[in-house]
Amino acid sequence: MSRPHRLRGRAHCPTIGVRLRREPPARAAPAIAVEDSRGRSRITVTETPSQPPSHLSVRRSTVDGVRVVALRGELDHAARVDLGDVLHPPGEEAPRTVADLSGVTFMDSSGINILIAAHRAAVQSEGWLRVVGAQPSVLRVLELVGLDLVIPCFPTLAQALES
Repeated sequence: MSRPHRLRGRAHCPTIGVRLRREPPARAAPAIAVEDSRGRSRITVTETPSQPPSHLSVRRSTVDGVRVVALRGELDHAARVDLGDVLHPPGEEAPRTVADLSGVTFMDSSGINILIAAHRAAVQSEGWLRVVGAQPSVLRVLELVGLDLVIPCFPTLAQALES
């Protein structure tokens, strides 16, 4: 197998005769904060653009002190690296997190393991993890393995924040 040749920001593989353009690295979008009438930050939103290998984007926000992590794309083995400590940052005491899965189109056993690890870490820190808005195919996976009995699942974000 021959190595690709670098040509002015492009890669060329003579074996298969393909030229590939190198894309500039993706940058995270700036954080957006919404303040209430007293000047207190009520909602904070940051977004991490989707990376090609995992096909997953992560949007983080905070609503009344509860971290909301909205996932969009495929929650599979490739996504494990992107998620890392997003659902449960290390060192945080009593984390309260809602995982919004309304944008997740596919989830396999790696996604289940990510949710289990986040749930365990939250419980050990005297916090909690809730799932919201799972599409029928994703909710079916959660139900098949019984994860919906361990991690509370809600149809809407408002319901998850209320209980």
